[in-house]
Formats: sequence, C-alpha cells, structure tokens
Amino acid sequence: MDAGKLHGRKSEEDAIAELLAGARAGTSSSLVLRGEPGIGKTALLDHAAATAGDMRLVRGTGVESEAELPFSGLQLLLRPALGSLAALPGPQREALEAAFGLGPAAGSEPMLVGLAVLSLLAEHAGETGLLCLVDDAQWLDRASRNALLFAARRLRAEGVVMIFAARDGEGSFPAPGLPESRLSGLAPEAAAALLDRHPLTPAVRYRLLAEAGGNPLALLELPVALAAEGGSAFSPGALPLTGRLRLAFHGQVSRMPEACQSLLLVAAADETGELAVILRAAAALGAAVEDLSPAERAGLVLRGDADDTTIRFRHPLIRAAVYQRAPLGQRLAAHRALAAALGSPEHADRRAWHLASAATGADEEAAAALERTAARARERSGHEAAAAAYERAARLSAEPAARAHREALAAEAALEAGDLERARALGGRAARRLDEAPTVNARIAQVRALADFWQGSYPSAHRLLLDGAGLVHDTDPGQAAGLLIQAVHTSWYLGERQLAATLDRLAALPLDDADPLAPAGSYLAHLDRGRSERPPPLGDTLAAMRRRGRAPDQALMILCGAALALGQDADAYELAVALAAEHRARGGAGRLPTALFFMVEGEVFTGRHLDALATATEALGLARDTGQRQWVSQFSSVLAYLDAARGEEAACRRNVEEGLAGATTGGISPGAPWAHWSLGLLDLGLGRAEAALARFERLTHEPMRHHICATRSTPDLVESAVRVGAPEHAAEPLARFERWAESVRQPWADALVLRCRGLLAADDQAEAFYTAALELHDQDGRALEYARTALLYGEWLRRARRKAEARGSLNDALEVFDRIGMRPWAERTRGELAATGAQDRGARPAEGVAAGLTPQELQIARLAAQGLSNRDIAAQLFLSHRTVGYHLYKAYPKLGVASRSELKDFADRLGL
Repeated sequence: MDAGKLHGRKSEEDAIAELLAGARAGTSSSLVLRGEPGIGKTALLDHAAATAGDMRLVRGTGVESEAELPFSGLQLLLRPALGSLAALPGPQREALEAAFGLGPAAGSEPMLVGLAVLSLLAEHAGETGLLCLVDDAQWLDRASRNALLFAARRLRAEGVVMIFAARDGEGSFPAPGLPESRLSGLAPEAAAALLDRHPLTPAVRYRLLAEAGGNPLALLELPVALAAEGGSAFSPGALPLTGRLRLAFHGQVSRMPEACQSLLLVAAADETGELAVILRAAAALGAAVEDLSPAERAGLVLRGDADDTTIRFRHPLIRAAVYQRAPLGQRLAAHRALAAALGSPEHADRRAWHLASAATGADEEAAAALERTAARARERSGHEAAAAAYERAARLSAEPAARAHREALAAEAALEAGDLERARALGGRAARRLDEAPTVNARIAQVRALADFWQGSYPSAHRLLLDGAGLVHDTDPGQAAGLLIQAVHTSWYLGERQLAATLDRLAALPLDDADPLAPAGSYLAHLDRGRSERPPPLGDTLAAMRRRGRAPDQALMILCGAALALGQDADAYELAVALAAEHRARGGAGRLPTALFFMVEGEVFTGRHLDALATATEALGLARDTGQRQWVSQFSSVLAYLDAARGEEAACRRNVEEGLAGATTGGISPGAPWAHWSLGLLDLGLGRAEAALARFERLTHEPMRHHICATRSTPDLVESAVRVGAPEHAAEPLARFERWAESVRQPWADALVLRCRGLLAADDQAEAFYTAALELHDQDGRALEYARTALLYGEWLRRARRKAEARGSLNDALEVFDRIGMRPWAERTRGELAATGAQDRGARPAEGVAAGLTPQELQIARLAAQGLSNRDIAAQLFLSHRTVGYHLYKAYPKLGVASRSELKDFADRLGL
C-alpha cells in the first residue's frame, strides 16, 4: 500500500489512535489484528509506528524458520529495551538473561520470563509510553508467544500498547482474552483507488477488482504480474488468492539470474536476514553479494540502513514463493550450506535445525545435534521448542532404542509446555516401542496420564497411573509411590470405591522407610472412610518427610488437599501458604493457582470471606492467563460460593455456569462440588429450603459424596431438611458426618455435629446441644460458624418465648453477618430480632472500611502495609510496579489515608 497513506481503513486507524491516546494517559492495552496475507496488517502496524509520536517503539516479527528456537522472537523484539534490564528484580532479570543466552541457564519457571517481559516493558515505557508491535505473530516460537501474551494480559497502568498481527490459515496465534480485529477486504471505492496508478482497460480493471476481493497486496501486485505475463496470471481456474499471488511472485523470481536465485533461496531457507551468514552459505553455492543487486532493483528484497547488516523480503509471500519454487535438491543444498556457515557455538541451535532440514533419512549427527538443542531449550524453559527438537531427533534416529528414548523426552517436554494432545500422542508412540524398559514405560504412562487428567479424562488418567505403578511396583517402589499418590488425585474425581482401592495399593507398596513418600502414603491412608483412628497431624508427617529428603511439590499439594479432607484446616493452610510463597519467589505463575486453591478453601472454611475473595480473584486471573481450565472451573465455583453467601444470585449463577463447564463422560467438572454447594447455600440463604435440600442431596451421591464440599455442606443439608419438615432426609448424611467428625477429632467439627443434633432434637433437648456447640465454637474461634449456630439458637429461644435471651444470641449473630457481608443471613436475623420486639438499628458496613476496596486493591494494600515496595508487591502478584502504584492510588482515599506511612501505621485499624 502507499507509504504513509492507508485506503479504506478509517475504523482501524481510529481504534489504533484510541489505544495510543490511552497509553499517553497511562493506560495499557492490546490488540490482535487478524487477516489473510496481503490484507494490510503490516500497513496498519506501520501506521501505528508513524503516529506514535514521542512514544518509545519496539518492533519484531515472527520468523517461520525460527519457530522452534525458544525465545528467538522475544529476543529480537526486546533488543532495544535491554538497557532497562538492570532495573528488574534479580530473579526476573536472571530468567530473561537465561532465556536470551546472556547468562547461565536458571531452570526457572516459564512464566517468570513472562513476568520479566511485563516488568521490562513497564520500565522501558518511561514517562512517554511504549508501543510494542509484533508482525507475523503466527510464526513466533511458543516460548516467546507465551511470555508476550502473559505480559499483554496483565498490563494495566504502564502506558504500553501491544499490537500483534497474525495471518489466517498458517500456524496459529491463539490469544484468548485479548481484543481482536479481523481485517476484511477493502470497500469497492478504496479498492478502485489502489488501481488508479495502472493504465487498465475497463474489462481488465473489473476482473482485477473481482479477483482481488479487496485485498490490497493483490490490487498492487496482480496488475504487475498481468503486464509481465501477458495475461497468463489470470488464466481460468479455482486457484485461491494466496496461490495467485505466489504465482505472480514466482514469475518475478524466475526472471532473476541463476546466481541471484541461489542467493535468494539461501535467504529464504534461513529467513533471519542475517547477511553475513547468508553470504557465507551462498558462497558455497557460487553466489556473492553483487548477485543480490537484480533482486534489490526489482524490489523483491530490501536492505536496511547503512548500519543494518540484514536483508528482508518485501513480503513473506515472496519468501514462500522463492523457497517453494526451488527443486528439492536445491533446497537441501541450501540447508547444508547454511549448516556449514553456522559453525560457531552461539549458532548451534540454528545449525541443528538446518542439519535436520538437509537430512533425507536417518541421520544420527543431526539427531544428536537436535537432542542437544532440546536440552538447552528445556534449561531455558522453552519446553515447546524442546518437544519439537526431541520429536524431530527421534524421527532422524537410526536405532529403535534411541528413537524411543527421544520420543519419551519429547512427550515429557510437551507436557511441560501444556501441549496435552502432543504429549499424549508422543507418549503413546514411545510406549509402543519400549517393551523392556519398565522404568521408562512408567514415566511415559505418567506423562500420558497427566495429559489425560488435564483434559478431564479422569478414568483414562487413573488407569494409566495404576498401570505405570504396576510396572515398577517391585523394581522401584519409590517411583510407584509417586504414581499412586497422583492416582489418589485422579480417583478423587471418580468415586469413593476407586479412592479406597487406590489407597489399598499405595499401602501395599514395599516402600523403603527412608523414602520421603513413605510418611505421605501413611497419611493419605486416613482418607479411607473405613478407618476410624485419628490421623497424625500434617506437621508431623511433613517433618518425617523432610528428614528423608525433598518430596515432590505434587505430593505436597496432594497432602494439602488430604489435610483439608481430614479436618486439619490450620495445618493445610500453613502448608499452602508456604508453597504459594515458594512459587511466588520462583515466579511460578503456572503452579501458583494449585496452592492458592487450598489457601482459599482454608479461608472459606474459617469464615474469612474477604480474604477468600482476594485469593480466589487473583487465582482465577492467573488460571485464565496461563490457560488452566481446571482451576478456572474450581475458582469460579469458589467465587460462586462467596456470591451465594452475600446473596448475589446473578453473579453466583454466572460463576456456577463456568464452574460446571468442561464435564466429560465418566467424570465431573473440577468445580462441580463447590458449584452445587454454592447453589444450595444461595437457596438456603434466600429462604428456598426445598430447592436447597435438592442441591445438597446431589452432593451425597457418587462421585461427589466423599468430596470435601459434600462433607462440609452436611450441616447446611440438615438445616434445609428441618426447614422443609423432612428431617428423615438428613439421617444418613448426618450419620456419615458424625463418623467423620469422630475420626478427625476437631472441636469445630464436634460443634457442627452438636448444631445438627440441636436442629433435629425435641424442644426439651435442643437447648443443651446449642449451648454446647456455642462453647466449642467459642474455643475454636470460627466466628461465622458461631454466628450460624447463634442464629439457630436465637430462633429456638424466640419460639420458646424467651425473647430477651433470644436478642443476645441474635445480636451476636447479626454482628458477624453484617461484618462479613452475608446479607441474606443478616436480613433473616433482623427479622427474628424484630419478632422479639428489638428495634432495627440498620445494616452495618461489611468488613469495616476495607470492604470498599476491590479484591486486588485489598491484596495490594495489605502487602504495602507490611512494608513491601511496589516492585516487591509486583513480583509477588505477577503485575508491573506501575499497576501496583495505580491500585494503591485508588485505595488510599477509600481507606482514608494519604501516604504509605499512614497505611502502615493504621493497618490494624483498617482491618488489613
């Protein structure tokens, strides 16, 4: 398209102008431009760059030949911003340096690089703002793509605009959560304006407009091809527009001298545009720098400025035409020449891929080079690139054992990258080749199982884990224990019978007493509802594990869930907080939601709803940003519970819908237990006891009745059954709950049993149960459970015409319900107080002054009150320091403070 002028793109220009204006005001934003080749995506990026004014600019392009080199696209994009690298926190700086090969491999969490990118963009934006442009994003290597998308989703108040241009139909650039604009063909008037430069007959002009379909590149190039080929470029046929354009470029390339074509082929095969490398390789094919001149004169390639040492094709379709029109033998020769030209150590990864592209069959040299490339990629957290390199190395392997070994490594890397389909396929392929290696087969079974599990295929995942454990039951009990502990997790979603059978197999393992998983197995055995003895404290189990060595994080996470199932809420919460702190320190945004889930369960169970809201909101955002559907389901359902407690029906049902999404045959959605509890609590709070009872009864059946939510919701079920006059519906669930409470031996659980007995007891016995329950609640300190029991006791007292005594109990309950913001329960309590003749004093503000904060503002204010700097807070919450400052700026007036020092001084008063 014309330099400096766009035809027919007014709406897109306006959208870009709005993004740039927002950035100048300090607001960040992002946009993905999508469309077919030649539709004008690059022209819009050029327009954005030209109108950015004094904003800083970083610009990069996805390179197809480097799509398997981890962080290659990111390094090219951020090169101008590396001067700001020193301002980043140490772990982030080290992760980015390792990703770019500027420092030692840190083995850091993949998302730590994304956080480092976010921080670097915020630093480089300065006071004028920053425009970040990425063309051909569909060809970005996955590590670069993930890091950039993570940053884009978490931009808030940095003055950064990120615009990605991605082609339809080639590669993929999934960017869920980012705004998109799909470019269509130009309107007839704009298309006709582009043809005005060519002297065309009306008939040819009409045909060109019809053929081009409003595609700007076609409108510019097809007339040139028509003139050069005498009309053959428009012979009848159903060739797609992209094919017609490539054919047009074929003709231009074919008219170049032979040496020029050889040099162009090398440039197309390499695609990085690094002139020194291209010329070294081209020399082996008899071409030199002067042979580039005809292509430059024809506008097929463009040179940079005088100081630039690169060349680029005028359009990617020209590169594709050059490469695809060359005979196979010439393409292989070009790749061999490039491999020879890339002999220095810093080019080892590029060399390996060119060796692979030059191979025509099994080639151990290329396979070994790719395996080394994969190992380097894995060290730099480039797991997708590692998977691709291992997989290609396997295909080039001459020996079956080497091929199987590399396929197994590829499967593990694909799983680490989150490419579940690929992990499953590679694992299945490797498993068919490894008949005599049980240890490796067990590893492969684990990979395939985890791929199935994260896709919701719980029965298949469970079977694979059991089969894998069986392979090494006698030869490596420690490995078998790791598999069976994961099988405890999968069986949790299948039902009580499967859970008990898995626990039996775990208990039967001949584990060495020195194995750190031995105490974990003993602790998990108490999940079997058939056992009556009290489980040991989780802290004792963890201490025993530490004495034996470091246990895998996965085992510790499962112990968190087990501790909650066994009623050890405080110990589970303490472990979850410690694991979350470790993941924050390592930048483990992908693993953090798991720890946060056990944290939020502990906060809900102890009635700390404001804390739970902050935790669940942060975790849901992280789960969405890192593509973890399981945790999106879980945290949506937890938020639905908090909505239900506040009586916010519409919000509750929206979150339940997301929590129930993704259920598969043979299993439930991960968030289903919390979702059903949420709907039951909503109905109970709003006085719909019959509907509530139906909800709670769903939790008493397989495959959910052993879940934590089914257990903890039993007192709600009993209350619902009593309120509808059907206490018999509560008999069996309460009996199960009583057996569970007796086994866990926790005061708060005993108090809930007493509350339930009070509800079901005759009038002359109920009071003793209620007062005993309140005494235990008082000892345990769970204010919400105290309030729920106090409300029921107050209602009983009022019905017994002991109104003065009822007011005291009801006022105690009301204070808690108002403070937590449980509106339906507060209104019910006010109604009871009114019936006693008490004067309505009106609703009190929930959670004191802090209730006016958003969950993120509350979280940031708390950390700031602890003395953490904006940068420290940003590192913990996976935000930029500018976003942290923005939220503090909004929080101060809500809290009635004017500075950070005041916030710290009055933290206790503010309820932070």
